[in-house]
Amino acid sequence: MTLIVAPCTDRAAWDAEVNRLDGHPQQLWGWGQTKADHGWSTDRLLLNRDGRTVACAQVLIRRLPVPFRALVYIPRGPVCRAADAREVLEVLADYARRAYAGTVLSIEPDWDAESDFDGAVRAAGFRPTKNTILIPRTLILDLARSEDELLADMSKKHRQYIRKSGREDLEFREVTREELPGCLDVYRETAERAGFGIHEDRYYLDIFDNLGDASPVYAAFQGSTVVAFLWLSASGSTAFELYGGMTEEGERLRANYALKWLAIQAMKERGVRRYDFNGLLNDGVSKFKMGWAKHENLLMGTWDKPLSPLYPAYATAMPLARRGLSLARGAVGSLRTKALPALRTKALPALRTKALPALKAKAASLRGGRAQDPARRD
Repeated sequence: MTLIVAPCTDRAAWDAEVNRLDGHPQQLWGWGQTKADHGWSTDRLLLNRDGRTVACAQVLIRRLPVPFRALVYIPRGPVCRAADAREVLEVLADYARRAYAGTVLSIEPDWDAESDFDGAVRAAGFRPTKNTILIPRTLILDLARSEDELLADMSKKHRQYIRKSGREDLEFREVTREELPGCLDVYRETAERAGFGIHEDRYYLDIFDNLGDASPVYAAFQGSTVVAFLWLSASGSTAFELYGGMTEEGERLRANYALKWLAIQAMKERGVRRYDFNGLLNDGVSKFKMGWAKHENLLMGTWDKPLSPLYPAYATAMPLARRGLSLARGAVGSLRTKALPALRTKALPALRTKALPALKAKAASLRGGRAQDPARRD
């Protein structure tokens, strides 16, 4: 029997289906609500056969400039079995074309590369693209393993630093909403030091409010001061790192080691089976991540299904637009963290103490010159 698309408007029912099907936390209602609060439209689609839900997809829709129509995006979805994947993707693509006038349906599923899903994605008419949002190369811990097994799989240095930072005069625990501003202060400091752009505080507070218990934040405190934090999202089966950062003091104390181990233990106690480090690149942060296990994971990556003759032009324009947005966000972050403080602490005082007096002296000199030479007309 053909799959029937049924939009879902019940938060509890939606999250129950995502968790029943072992879906990713970016498919939870609260994540879609946050994106809806910040420029996207969100739909939650159940795909039913014979009255039973066999798949679900939280769909994000972004209206594009003329002549493009809409980007339809499914982060870490859809959620289904490999045996149903081809039909699920074909039905979703047809729905995206009709319901949203989409130019493209872009998916970044939580499926392993070179798995049974690969053939289904290709057979449904999707093609791989480099317009990636979520990094496919990552590290996923199997939390069904014992703590001793997880520790044994780490590098020796990581085990040493977990013990070392755990002995420091630090408190490691989950934070309350009232303590989030301290974490965001650390995040801004980290972003300035590392040179990446971040959202405004409201975005992160909305994630915390919308996801609730599905978005725990852990921090290392020195007294009442946050020196490191780690922000997760978690469905019933998967934990996914969202954000993290630390101060220079936190780095000196290796606070991030004991902190991450606390988060892993907490997810294990919750019954979560997979802990996803959210991407590996070739940078210092990724080197830190790679010390937590002897393996890496490769997910399928980003795949596009063209829904319009405009797709080739979109595929060319999209990387340029995203690069511009990234540069703009970085510029805004730099303005907030560097330019405005420098303006307040250096430029304005210099203007008051040097430039303005010099300008006044020059003006007085000119007035004196004119008084001495009435014929002057400069």
